[in-house]
Amino acid sequence: MEWFWYFLFYSFLGFLLEVGYAWWTGGDLDRKCLLLLPLCPVYGLGACAVLLLPGAVLRSPVLLVIVGGLTATAVEYAVSVFYQRAFSVSFWDYRGQLGNLNGRVCLPFTLAWGLLLLPMVYWVHPAAVRLFAVIPPPASWAALAAFTADGIVSSVILRRTGDRTRLHPAPHRGPDPAAVAPGRETAPIAPQSENALCRERMCGKLSADRQTANRTDGGRYYA
Repeated sequence: MEWFWYFLFYSFLGFLLEVGYAWWTGGDLDRKCLLLLPLCPVYGLGACAVLLLPGAVLRSPVLLVIVGGLTATAVEYAVSVFYQRAFSVSFWDYRGQLGNLNGRVCLPFTLAWGLLLLPMVYWVHPAAVRLFAVIPPPASWAALAAFTADGIVSSVILRRTGDRTRLHPAPHRGPDPAAVAPGRETAPIAPQSENALCRERMCGKLSADRQTANRTDGGRYYA
């Protein structure tokens, strides 16, 4: 089960990296690719693929940057194709970036992945190996069950809606106190009127969500 923990661990680090990138570029800070768990699975898959490279590649910093960066990029491309074909969604789009390939990958981020692999392989992963080697099996099975459940629910939502913003539900907000005139109380809403109001709010939310999905975060579209 160690490899499952590696996948979760690097998916979580990828989520943190995405949040930091979004904060730096002024994008949406909700970057997870699942409904509940704060994970970006493409990072976990890419990291595991790199760790499975031959030892000669992992021991050479130059080869790690070049071969590892290309490996991570290949995983990124494959995951992008999977999301589009399976769920009709795209979590990132590099169109407009230098050397992009169908908007799925690009040269600047290929270089970034290669450079990020240096601290990951030489510093982070040795500590992760020691940490995850001592996790008891019950905890591993519980984590696997939670990830599987969230993955299934997220897949169903994406499959039915084709809208990645549905994985990021907006928090509930009550009525605006400023909308009530001084000295007047809000009248109770009849059931029929309340339903109509909910439909109006939902339509407004969907319109805002679709506008958000088309925002550019430093040249990179992302949830």
